[in-house]
Amino acid sequence: MGYRFYETAAEEGLINYDESVVYPFGYGLSYTTFTQEMGDLTVTDDTISVDVTVTNTGETAGKDDVELYYTPPYTNGGIEKASVNLAAFDKTDLLEPGASQTLTLTFRIEDMVSYDYQNAQAYVLEAGDYEISLRTDSHTVVDTRTYTVDETVTYDGDNSRSTDLITATNQFDFAEGEIEYLSRADGFANYEEATAAPATYSMPEDDKALFTNNSNWEPEEDPDAQMPATGADNGLTLADMRGLAYDDEQWEPLLDQLTIDEMNTMIALGGYQTAAAESIGKVTTTDCDGPASINNNFTGVGSIGFPCGVMIANTFNEDIARAFGQSIGEMADEMNVSGWYAPAMNIHRSAFAGRNFEYYSEDGLLSGKIASQAVQGASEHGVYAYIKHFALNDQETNRWEMLTTWSNEQAIRELYLKPFEICVKEGNAQAVMSSYDYIGSQWAGACSPLLETVLRDEWGFEGFVVTDYFANFGYMDATRSIYNGGSTCLAAYDTGSNYVSGLTDASVSDTSSATTVQHMREACHRICYTVVNSRAYEPENIQTGPLMYQIVLAAADIVIAVLIILYEVFRVRSVYKKRKGAAVTKKASETK
Repeated sequence: MGYRFYETAAEEGLINYDESVVYPFGYGLSYTTFTQEMGDLTVTDDTISVDVTVTNTGETAGKDDVELYYTPPYTNGGIEKASVNLAAFDKTDLLEPGASQTLTLTFRIEDMVSYDYQNAQAYVLEAGDYEISLRTDSHTVVDTRTYTVDETVTYDGDNSRSTDLITATNQFDFAEGEIEYLSRADGFANYEEATAAPATYSMPEDDKALFTNNSNWEPEEDPDAQMPATGADNGLTLADMRGLAYDDEQWEPLLDQLTIDEMNTMIALGGYQTAAAESIGKVTTTDCDGPASINNNFTGVGSIGFPCGVMIANTFNEDIARAFGQSIGEMADEMNVSGWYAPAMNIHRSAFAGRNFEYYSEDGLLSGKIASQAVQGASEHGVYAYIKHFALNDQETNRWEMLTTWSNEQAIRELYLKPFEICVKEGNAQAVMSSYDYIGSQWAGACSPLLETVLRDEWGFEGFVVTDYFANFGYMDATRSIYNGGSTCLAAYDTGSNYVSGLTDASVSDTSSATTVQHMREACHRICYTVVNSRAYEPENIQTGPLMYQIVLAAADIVIAVLIILYEVFRVRSVYKKRKGAAVTKKASETK
């Protein structure tokens, strides 16, 4: 996809590169000129580093970006691999004419793995020579070095990658579908077949049998589930949990205090806020839209707007991305906003995707690194960023119509999930917004392999997941979401399916499903963990009462109610006077 295809297709003789590509990935202009000099590789057990010296050879001060790529060994018909892949990048300081700066670029050896979804069903670092090249863009080579892997390493069993908590293996076989996937084999021999228009637009029968929406999904009950305690009086408040680990034993007695209604509200009403829970002293927080600014849809207050994500990523400058996130966090703090619906980091799969202005790049590494800095910058001010739209959200047309996206596991992991993976592992993201689309036969907002196995079990995510804007659409359902890794619904009112089903408003003894209540409890645990470690629980920010916009809306409601009452009183008096006048006239007539 993107530059990976064009570079590989040119190497295999499928295209004439100069006729097909005008601006290679990573290409850029400057008001001055630079030279770059590549040093030797420095190799440890885990990493590869290389020094690059950049010199300003022009007459104007400027900055230059440094781009390092790798070319893996490829066996015809073997694991699919692109011939050129971004490995690392950096940006110089402002260099005066004649000045030089040496940058050290480092990446993990295991970052050069490929995902073999057909055979090993694991990440594989194949034996052979890996060409490490310094380039001014994805196509223009400055210099190269070679790193050799003596024996193939398969990351399976107990041998997981160093950044994974559990070993990654196939989770998305159900999303492969009946598609002819483009292959590099024999010089892209299947190109015409793979790029032909679909012969049918119908979902295969096997996938239809797995397809679920609100009409046919049934929760799977755990017969051994024990009903959690609710409404307990343990004397704890959420503020007591600040700084404690997610799995600290103190969370259990606190969560015992939550009532069914409080948990249901916290799950149902997660739109532009996280809801309060009186039993644990949880305050309401305000969450607002981005991604290039902070805008409160209720108060009308908005921040300064910044250039869109594409422009920021085009700089290849992580410092700028960090400064952007810091600015967002600072303004959010001034606006009493704790959650930021951004950054958005889906892949530029097509130039025509409806949200490309929000998304960073066609490259997962660049997108992930830039987004990670924005997330960390915002978190310096206690603001949790909702990385979105998780995942495979590459189309806006018909996005509410149970749009199904098909892909094989290699592309899912190496391309589409890569920015999110980096943002969780390096950016320490604490909130995620899922997407509208179906991944194969499963809605992304209730896809357990995505939200539980990959996001939490593999990557170690400890925050919470909100849906995209929640208006039911026939497949969005709170119960279904929390059973499969979701936490809350982006809704501010009852949409018909954002409240957990199968519950009553009474005591726990009247609640039919212990499994449901356990999932509710875990969803609220995830929300509370993120919120208590945000700016909302910094001592100077804690606000236990209603928020200002809620006070304003309540006051407006009261004023309107008073006006209605006065109007009705006026009408009643007016009618009474008319009737009384008519009665007097009638009596006078009768007297005459």
